[in-house]
Amino acid sequence: MFDKISISSKTEKILTKSLDESISVDDANHLMNIKGAELYPLLATADFLRNEIVGDKVTFINNCNINFTNICMVRCGFCAFGRDADDADAYILNDEQILAKAERAVQNGAREFTLMGGVLPDADIEYYTHLLTLLKDSYPDVAIHGFSPTMIKDACLVSGIDIAEGFEILKDAGLDTLPGTAAEILTDRSREIICPEKVSVSEWIDIVKTAQEVGIPGSATIMYGHVETLEERVEHLDIIRQIQQDTHGFTEFIPMTFMHEFSPIFLEGQSNLGATGTQDLKLYAVSRLMLRDLIPNIQVSWVKMGFRFAQVVLTAGANDLGGTLGGDELSEASGAPDGVEASIETLSRMVKDLGRTPMERNSKYTEFYPLE
Repeated sequence: MFDKISISSKTEKILTKSLDESISVDDANHLMNIKGAELYPLLATADFLRNEIVGDKVTFINNCNINFTNICMVRCGFCAFGRDADDADAYILNDEQILAKAERAVQNGAREFTLMGGVLPDADIEYYTHLLTLLKDSYPDVAIHGFSPTMIKDACLVSGIDIAEGFEILKDAGLDTLPGTAAEILTDRSREIICPEKVSVSEWIDIVKTAQEVGIPGSATIMYGHVETLEERVEHLDIIRQIQQDTHGFTEFIPMTFMHEFSPIFLEGQSNLGATGTQDLKLYAVSRLMLRDLIPNIQVSWVKMGFRFAQVVLTAGANDLGGTLGGDELSEASGAPDGVEASIETLSRMVKDLGRTPMERNSKYTEFYPLE
């Protein structure tokens, strides 16, 4: 397969072996550091495995982000979205505003609401239950992908209940899937720099495992390109892989490249300028080689990469384009390159140009809807 390309014997051995089995942490670290022409066989191998595992369809969901507040007591160094309650531009959406945004999305064919916001200081489980019931009572057939492990942990503390009970309550109120947010990078060294007030690595693992045991599957994510090392990226991938081997509760894996321009840690000179394009490609490809069909769906965040580069990343092992979003104030505050809303037609055009088949999906990747 690689006889026409200048490639080291070690890289060739790893890539050849990866066609039949998941690569090791050591092998992943080697691939993260390859240079020059060795990148191309890595991408080709990841794309080959993607086709073997999920075929040529590229999926996405018609969804709408409902960011119900930007007030947040957990002020992360990478986030340009959060505000203090007394800031002039702080907000909390009321019920009428939430329903108005939901109605616009449903009129546009939305199959999912992504319910997210800052961590409010006094929010309890009843507050989040109210938001779920508000939407489910009006739109029972629209899935809700909502909240974060940090929000759930704090709400359970305020309500005086354990995490499992909290998830049971939220599930009964209509929570369908849990976003992989608050994972950021799953190493305590980096978290101490970028998000010391968020859940620790062990807490994040316990919370998402508890959600999955209760019957709430969800996303796995990584945010990379800030202060972490290449080895820490691989360590994060291995943690996700180990969780999935135990629970099989992740529906998708979403690498999210760090958007540095307006982040506090960048403005204070503590972070990198974000990942380079080749680092983005290597992370996606190595993710496919590590996760294979254990997490078959690897998502490209077009809102963070822009439409053009997101299309390129679909050739590096990815098979999903996320959603239409209907707005994303978190990414918008960080400087999303191509805006925060996409049409079905735009995403379909990107896919068809690659010679692959665009297809809408539901939140759990259990139903697919062909497009004309």
